Amino acid sequence: MSNPFLNPPQYPSSFTRRQFLRHTGFALAAGAITPSARTFGGVAEEAGATAKKALVGSSICIWSQCAERDHKNLDVQEVISALRDSGYDYLEKTFDVGRPDENARFAAQLRAKGLQPTSLYTSGRLHEACAGKAVVTSVLDAAKVAQQAGFSIICCNPDPIDREKTDEELANQASALTDLGQGLNAMGMRLAIHQHVAEMANHAREFHSNFRHTDPAIVGWCYDVHWVWRGGVMPLDGLKEYGSRVVTWHLRQSRDGIWWEELAAGDIDYEAVAAYSKVHCLARRFSVELALEPGTKITRSLVENHRRSREFVRRVFES
Repeated sequence: MSNPFLNPPQYPSSFTRRQFLRHTGFALAAGAITPSARTFGGVAEEAGATAKKALVGSSICIWSQCAERDHKNLDVQEVISALRDSGYDYLEKTFDVGRPDENARFAAQLRAKGLQPTSLYTSGRLHEACAGKAVVTSVLDAAKVAQQAGFSIICCNPDPIDREKTDEELANQASALTDLGQGLNAMGMRLAIHQHVAEMANHAREFHSNFRHTDPAIVGWCYDVHWVWRGGVMPLDGLKEYGSRVVTWHLRQSRDGIWWEELAAGDIDYEAVAAYSKVHCLARRFSVELALEPGTKITRSLVENHRRSREFVRRVFES
């Protein structure tokens, strides 16, 4: 049987991370930047962070897209092997909140092939007072197992709704993020808030609210550079305002506004982003998050695009 990840996709489809969460059933129903030490969850990010080895991973989303397109079951073991052979350190997968032991099993799968548990991704209705408390409780309960298995970061994207959230809902969300961050901190883990385009509406109102109403020591940032750029906030502007919160990165590129098949030169000036990151000693956990949308041109296999993307990260962010 041919490996779907070694063959270039012929019919790209749009499949967002949130759709992946629904599909797999795992989704739950501002300080100045200085090179001084910063602490998240009791773990210091030292001023010499740029001297530390970078961790470079991949997101499960693109692998799921290709498996979905080809009507195949997603083989996580196959993905891990491909990433190992391409020089990656980790795979970021959806946080299985309902089955905590599955996260420990995933950690064992990573270690068995030389990769390391690093981060997991989740979501939830944090804007609703009661629902938000339930989400926080569930995530923290599952995080105990994940932390023992070696994971150190929970990336969380609060669920969007079909309208802008009210001030009260945003206050509920900030409170839930604070509770979640404090709970993770107590375990020695870090919360990294993520965003898509929905949070960027009305001059990025929700995006800014999440940060301006939470403590940087409690609520960190999973900086998905392309989603923020697509939402209208320029990469360096985001870093200048909230860069001290960066815990981990999601990296994707586009050309003429359409997602590109690999991480390379394009609409976003990653050279400038990397330079800023190095000067300010920001966190060095980079997740390559390739994805398909209508118009994405595919000329190579998924494995080859990951290999080339890994070289791009090495050249731009690690040199």
